[in-house]
Amino acid sequence: MKRQLALSVALLGFAATTLAAAPDAQELGKSLTPFGAIMAGNAEGTIPAYEGGYTKIPAGFKPDSGFWVDPFKDEKPLFRIDAKNVDKYADKLSEGQKMMLKKFPDYYFDIFPTHRTTAYPKDVLEATVRNGSANCILKDGLAVDPACRGGLPFPLPKTGNEVMWNQQLRYRVGHGYSTTSSSNSWVVDANGVVTKTAEQATFEEAPWYQVAQADRDPMMYSRVFSVNGYPARRAGEVVGLNDYLDPEAKPRRSWSYSPGQRRVKLAPEFNYDTPVASQGGVTLFDELQMFSGAQDRFDYKLVGRKEMYIPYNAYKFYFDAKQEDQFMTHHANPALERWELHRVWVVEATLKPGMRHVYGKRTYYLDEDTFGAGLYDAWDKSGALYRSIFLGGIQMYDKTIPYNVKNVVYDFNKGMWALLNDGLKGGYMISDTPRSERDMNAEAIVAKETQR
Repeated sequence: MKRQLALSVALLGFAATTLAAAPDAQELGKSLTPFGAIMAGNAEGTIPAYEGGYTKIPAGFKPDSGFWVDPFKDEKPLFRIDAKNVDKYADKLSEGQKMMLKKFPDYYFDIFPTHRTTAYPKDVLEATVRNGSANCILKDGLAVDPACRGGLPFPLPKTGNEVMWNQQLRYRVGHGYSTTSSSNSWVVDANGVVTKTAEQATFEEAPWYQVAQADRDPMMYSRVFSVNGYPARRAGEVVGLNDYLDPEAKPRRSWSYSPGQRRVKLAPEFNYDTPVASQGGVTLFDELQMFSGAQDRFDYKLVGRKEMYIPYNAYKFYFDAKQEDQFMTHHANPALERWELHRVWVVEATLKPGMRHVYGKRTYYLDEDTFGAGLYDAWDKSGALYRSIFLGGIQMYDKTIPYNVKNVVYDFNKGMWALLNDGLKGGYMISDTPRSERDMNAEAIVAKETQR
């Protein structure tokens, strides 16, 4: 036990601007998990050691229902952070979290016991360990070698670009694809008026993990499309995004279909700082799920690892709430949120000279176990905090998938907030079998999805 605590303290050494020497690949599966997280718990015992994740099936769970039972539903909070004691915990909170607590006295974070529930399939772990000894990065961090497909490319990240690639290439929808029959999003204005902005059927796959699919483009790592059902004036619209491992050589292929025009057209504007219309313009295309797209406009600096309170094991928020109970005037209902102490990778992004973007700086706090759950802050060019995102997730214990998609966005510039990608109506479905490439071109998608 003493050795484990000493190891934890040594590996957790966190400095504001520097990193300790990177661990050797031989430590994967020993002092580090196969995906590069610190195996040991922390010295205080508030973060437990990693023991393989959560793979039990709780009582009451119905397979393939689209809903996952909360295995921790009977737990009580350890304590609460609010406007009165925020300064006491400031070192473990993002600027966006502190802003919310200080600005809205009725907001709070209930802190629950930490559970490291993340689990991955054996083949993903093996491929990730393999990548620990490989050189998967290309073009000074802006591209990834397709030979590293099948696992996290950088279990031992040395740069901010590598951490951000892990975020994009994380295992999140399995070897097949995920769908929602009704993914809903809302925007709430400064007066608390809730406006539904989208009700979509969605599809997402990660070809990065479909290594057995001979028909897949090995350079494609993500493919997603959505079919609008609401509002009525946009019903039947389809939007698709395909992303590639070398965005310079093969940029994002984005397209749209409008029933009024009855044709598919390319939409290169669905990129970078273009606002996302289906999310009320409160998010940009390159901050979908905290980050999406190419990394060429910012310099990404890896600051290090740090302990933070982040949204986690959010089963109640995902599945055990009524849609109308999620909204308060200035923020999501804190009684539905669950916060835990986890180690995160901290990456600071600074706009490159001569590049155009609405933001001048961004900071990402990405969970070391999933690279998906976490926090995000963005500042405008004058240095004012502009926007924050809180993204929690769940472990799909029967599918061995750490899943994170539902998130909350706070826009401090406009005084608005948004709740995005809610699946309370219909749930989230996972298919283990990929669709054929023939069925995945834009024309085939439109022909099939608009006939439902």
